[in-house]
Amino acid sequence: MEQKKYPLKLSPVCKEIIWGGTKLKSDFGKVCDLEKVAESWELTVRYDGMNVIENGEHAGMTLADYLGDSAKGFPLLIKLIDACDKLSIQVHPDDEYAQTNEGEYGKTEMWYIVDAEPGAQLVYGLENYDKATFAAAAKDGTLEQYLHYVDVHPGDVFFIPAGCVHAIGAGILIAEIQQSSNVTYRVYDYNRRGKDGQLRPLHVEKALDVIVDYTEDEINAIRYADGYFEGALANCKYFRVERYVGEITLNVQDGFMHVLCLSGEGTVGGEPMKKGDSYFLPAGLGAVKVEGTAEIITSVAK
Repeated sequence: MEQKKYPLKLSPVCKEIIWGGTKLKSDFGKVCDLEKVAESWELTVRYDGMNVIENGEHAGMTLADYLGDSAKGFPLLIKLIDACDKLSIQVHPDDEYAQTNEGEYGKTEMWYIVDAEPGAQLVYGLENYDKATFAAAAKDGTLEQYLHYVDVHPGDVFFIPAGCVHAIGAGILIAEIQQSSNVTYRVYDYNRRGKDGQLRPLHVEKALDVIVDYTEDEINAIRYADGYFEGALANCKYFRVERYVGEITLNVQDGFMHVLCLSGEGTVGGEPMKKGDSYFLPAGLGAVKVEGTAEIITSVAK
């Protein structure tokens, strides 16, 4: 029997990592037993994190069980990330490299800056990149001079194709839309230690295999590979992401749509929605009205 279709409210999967803060609990209403929440996985169908439906007749069912066979190879992972401290300098492989070496898909992603403290910066690409010089700097701890730092403000968007070196800086809260992959190669981590007291592992050799020194034009060509249109934050081969404020009618046809509320409140398809809420709109749901003052990000997989 076909599952009943309506906007499914998803419970988040909260993750504790050493650089996380408290804003996801205090400002976005995430309820969990963790003292600090680095990441809140808002859309996930993975072995290491699974959403559960909170509303309607399917309440208590995992999203994977609701999706059935279509859960296999689920394409997207969407997160809210609160960086109280800076993240490691890192890079992600593309699909071909990741499938060959990790048995998983690669990772292209996009960041929408939800909040940023004055003076906050992130790492976005490289300066004066030379592979041999970069490799030596990664090993002797002088890597930061080869990184491209960018000031960030709420509303900024950063598209990060596989191969782009990057890192979220301290005092930044983002919405991240990405391929459903957790393959990360750390290049530098400020000699930080994990809960076990050991230095967090680096993956310099693999990182050097996959780093691409992109130009801005090259990144934008990948970001809008399927065409640019007004309001699109990204329209690449993996996902289309848009931002709306206030009333709008969404059209959900051949594929699912994810709705993440970043501020304000309202309803989506008649279901109540407030800051921090996450809704899954099943394929074929059709016209879905969003009413109220909510600021939302919608994501569609390709």
